[in-house]
Amino acid sequence: MMKFKQFLFTVGLLSLFGFTWPIFRSYPNHETAGTRLWIATEIRLLKSEARGIDDKVLRLAVTAYANAVKHGYVGKQILTVIDYSKNSLTKRLWVFDMKRNRTLFNTWVSHGKNSGGVNSTSFSNHNGSLKSSVGVFQTESTYTGKNGYSLRLYGLEHGINDAAYSRAIVMHGAPYVNGNRAKNNTGLGRSWGCPAVDPHLAKPIINTIKDKSIIFAYGNDRRWLSSSRFL
Repeated sequence: MMKFKQFLFTVGLLSLFGFTWPIFRSYPNHETAGTRLWIATEIRLLKSEARGIDDKVLRLAVTAYANAVKHGYVGKQILTVIDYSKNSLTKRLWVFDMKRNRTLFNTWVSHGKNSGGVNSTSFSNHNGSLKSSVGVFQTESTYTGKNGYSLRLYGLEHGINDAAYSRAIVMHGAPYVNGNRAKNNTGLGRSWGCPAVDPHLAKPIINTIKDKSIIFAYGNDRRWLSSSRFL
């Protein structure tokens, strides 16, 4: 008992001087109060690092990440956020290092050609829809295909994005996704549902997020928002 009390005193003393135990900072406590505290802390730390991100989307993304940790889906402490409520001319993809609370990438990303024009307004889980899917994804392995270096995605939400793997919804580079098109307001090209990125950034982004990290793709989809087990 005395050793345990000494341990608690040491933790408190280190915390007083600003030291944060890595495991406490990187992962939420499984108790509700601890999880809420962890989420609030992460939002505050990431907000200062995430230019242009919407407060609501960041809160939902961190909440989804915390629940993905609880369910054992997180093998790498990286969170990718895609905000499809923003138009495609804005940098609406962020990659966060959740261990160090840093933004690693912030760039443009495409949506499916049948999800909308500059704005994405419709989402689907169906094969052949050529629409983007929303929800929580787990990244898988890489491969080289017709779109070059690509990353397989596994949808974790039943009826929302769980057909992503069979639909071949993957992250890849595409020449129609680049800053010049966005800055000239000519509009980004659209994919067949894949979150395509600038070809120059595809490999570094994919290598950062591959192998069981979490992607949170937000869109104004009432059915998903009201039913997701991650939110």
